[in-house]
Amino acid sequence: MLNLARQTLKRVPSFQELLQGKMAAKEEISVDVLVIGAGPTGLGAAKRLNQIDGPSWLIVDSNETPGGLASTDVTPEGFLYDVGGHVIFSHYKYFDDAIDEALPNESDWYTHQRISYVRCKNLWVPYPFQNNISMLPKDDQVNCMDGMIEAALEARVANTKPKNFDEWIVRMMGTGIADLFMRPYNYKVWAVPTTKMQCQWLGERVAAPDLKTVTKNVILQKTAGNWGPNATFRFPARDGTGGIWIAVANTLPKSKTRFGDHGAVSKVDADAKKVTLKDGTIVKYEKLISTMAVDSLVEHMNNKELIDLSKGLFFSSTHVIGVGIRGERPERIGDKCWLYFPEDDCPFYRATIFSNYSPHNQPEASKKLATIQLASGAKPSSSAPKAGPYWSIMLEVSESSMKPTDNKNMLRDCIQGLVNTEMLKPTDEIVSTYHRRFDHGYPTPSLEREGVLTKLLPKLQAKGIYSRGRFGSWRYEVGNQDHSFMLGVEAADNIVNGAVELTLNYPDFVNGRQNTERRLVDGAQVLGKSKRAVD
Repeated sequence: MLNLARQTLKRVPSFQELLQGKMAAKEEISVDVLVIGAGPTGLGAAKRLNQIDGPSWLIVDSNETPGGLASTDVTPEGFLYDVGGHVIFSHYKYFDDAIDEALPNESDWYTHQRISYVRCKNLWVPYPFQNNISMLPKDDQVNCMDGMIEAALEARVANTKPKNFDEWIVRMMGTGIADLFMRPYNYKVWAVPTTKMQCQWLGERVAAPDLKTVTKNVILQKTAGNWGPNATFRFPARDGTGGIWIAVANTLPKSKTRFGDHGAVSKVDADAKKVTLKDGTIVKYEKLISTMAVDSLVEHMNNKELIDLSKGLFFSSTHVIGVGIRGERPERIGDKCWLYFPEDDCPFYRATIFSNYSPHNQPEASKKLATIQLASGAKPSSSAPKAGPYWSIMLEVSESSMKPTDNKNMLRDCIQGLVNTEMLKPTDEIVSTYHRRFDHGYPTPSLEREGVLTKLLPKLQAKGIYSRGRFGSWRYEVGNQDHSFMLGVEAADNIVNGAVELTLNYPDFVNGRQNTERRLVDGAQVLGKSKRAVD
């Protein structure tokens, strides 16, 4: 637990004071807890530290706007695009309360029932695919059922656990579903073959099919109902997902936040327990909560041992592509939320109908925009601006050393992929495009991951550094917005009160279906009663 010595600490200058020259920019500051990064994890830590009476703290981020990998961009034409597909659903009351405090009005939100499909064999198969093979052509139904039956028979006599994600897929679903959907889709998502991924991360993220129910649905030609923790989700009415985190940041004291050039980290000296910012300011700390990618963190520390260790972690990059279209939303799109694409007729693995999440995710119909091109690639007959209405699609493409991409032509290829999959017609008018690449997109649950993390994270913590967050702790299974936020909250509680970090250390517990409505305090009490059994 943190030894608080508040009488020795200087007051943290506000960003505004620095601008006004009231305090020297290149100075030395001392705080009990320094938080690096103002994404969901860093804001969760700051939120909790602000509630606890005692520790002094400061949060810094190199971006002018908080949000991190949960931020939102706006095109010059007025279309909004999140950094990938984000929706709000929660395993924690603390998270719910923080979000509702930031955006407290009913009008701040839209609530949606997830409507998702998989594009396969020129058909739209309801999600999850493995529960809805009744929608496939008869030959594919037979192949999938054969594989499921063989898998069920094998499961009765198997006495070993699957060695990797690929073995897990075959054991749970059979070779038919594996070849038709799971292997090609997951390669498109993760940018690594399923044979190179472990399977401990799965939890509630992949639905295991019920053979009896699937058989019944195939015979009766029925589809399965919604599944999963995000079957119902919320989305902010305005400003996209990033608007949530701007609102959360606005609940914190401005004097304890530094964003932009004055919040950028240039060096971390773990031995001296100090961080040097790019403007020359030195921040001394007792404990450090870092939400930057852990491989970047150890580079900033210039620690060769930890740098070499971090090289065992694998990640993929993510390209987010946005397409704004003139016209009424077509009937073929309807109320769809997000869609999955396992086949090679398009480069993207997922498409989100972003305009369906909020009417404010695109310009007003009265706004006049010029047509850039037709979906076929042809030039428009006129370049004169004209009114809408408008709708939009957001696409995601993965990239890695095992799955290179044609970045120069990606936008062109994605638009052609939308035509190939009948998402767009060749004559549709495109009025806005967006393309942004994120170097760290997905923290891959590779076979080597746990061997690295079980050494790397404790070594950092022994130096007083809590590396937390989607890439800070590198555990995708607790990488949603609610998980990420709580990783920060629980790190702060551990520092100040010695509380157990449930989300980091017990992901299966926080993700358990019986625990979907878990409450932070009750969960801590349950775990506390059985701590010896799980330590």
